[in-house]
Amino acid sequence: MTIHHHPGKERIDAVRSFNRFYTRQIGLLDEGLLKSAFSLTEARVLYELAHRDGLTATDLARDLGLDPGYLSRLLKKFEERGLVERAATEADARRSSIALTSAGRQAFAPLNRDSHDQVAALLDRLAASDQDRLVKAMQTVQRLLGGDSAEPKIPYLLRPLQVGDVGWVVRRQGLIYAQDYGWDETYEALVAEILGAFVKSFDPKWERSWIAEREGEVVGSVFVVHQSDTVAKLRLLYVEPSARGLGIGKRLVEECIGFARAKGYKTLTLWTNDILVSARRIYEAAGFKLAEEERHHSFGKDLVGQNWNLEL
Repeated sequence: MTIHHHPGKERIDAVRSFNRFYTRQIGLLDEGLLKSAFSLTEARVLYELAHRDGLTATDLARDLGLDPGYLSRLLKKFEERGLVERAATEADARRSSIALTSAGRQAFAPLNRDSHDQVAALLDRLAASDQDRLVKAMQTVQRLLGGDSAEPKIPYLLRPLQVGDVGWVVRRQGLIYAQDYGWDETYEALVAEILGAFVKSFDPKWERSWIAEREGEVVGSVFVVHQSDTVAKLRLLYVEPSARGLGIGKRLVEECIGFARAKGYKTLTLWTNDILVSARRIYEAAGFKLAEEERHHSFGKDLVGQNWNLEL
C-alpha cells in the first residue's frame, strides 16, 4: 500500500524557487529565437513537424497544448508561405497529415541550429562531469513529472548540409570504412574531394543533401549530384553503426529518389562496391538494377566496383 505524504512548505518553496530560476534561464534562451521571424509557438510547431512524421492538426493541438482555432490559423499562415503541405492520411482520408516542405525544412534549420548553439553555450560553462550531473537531474525531473506523457524519443530527423558537416562526414566515412573493410586513407581523401566539389558548385535547382541527425549527433548522410539534365547521381550514402536498424539508410535513398523524380531526372545512378552488402540490399529493394561491374584496386584493396541505375 502506498502512503501519500503531503509535501511540506519547504518542499513547495524549493520547487517554486527552482521554477522561478529555470523560467529566467529559459527566457534568456528563448530571446535568441525571437531574433528569427517566428514566435516561440511557431518555432515549437516547426520543431514537432521536423521531428515527427504523419502528424495531424489534432495531434499537434493535443501534444503542444494549443487552442485548435489558434493552431489552425497558424498552419494556414504556414501553408500560404509554402512552409507546410497537407496530405490525406492512409487511415482516414478526411484527416490530413501535415508535413514540412523543403522550404519549411530550410526555414527550420537555422532555428534548430540557434537553439542547439544556445544550449551548447549554456552547458559549455560547466565542466564535463557537471554537464553529466545536470543532464541526469533534468532527465529525473522529466521522468518523475512526465509520467506516461513524457516526450517520445525521436528516432532521427533529416536536414540539409550545414557548416561543420563536411568535415564530420569525411572523418566518419574514413574511419568507418577503415574499421569495417580495412580501406586506407585514400578513401577518406576521395570523400573530401567529392564533398569539396559538391559545396563549391552546389546547384539547389538540381542537387540536394540530407544529413540524418539523432539526439544532436550526425548519424548518416546522402547526396544527389547533377550529372546531366536527365541523369542524377546518388553519392556517399552512409549510416553510423550506432544508428543502424532504424531504417535511416532506406529513408535516405527514398528521399533521393523522390527528389530526382520531382526534378524531372530520367535516371538515378550510383557507384558502389560489391562488399558493401547492406547498402546494396537497400538499392535493390528500391528498384535499382546492376548495370555493370569491374575489378579495380583502390583504397589499398582489390575490389569489384558496380554501377547501379534506377529508371525514374
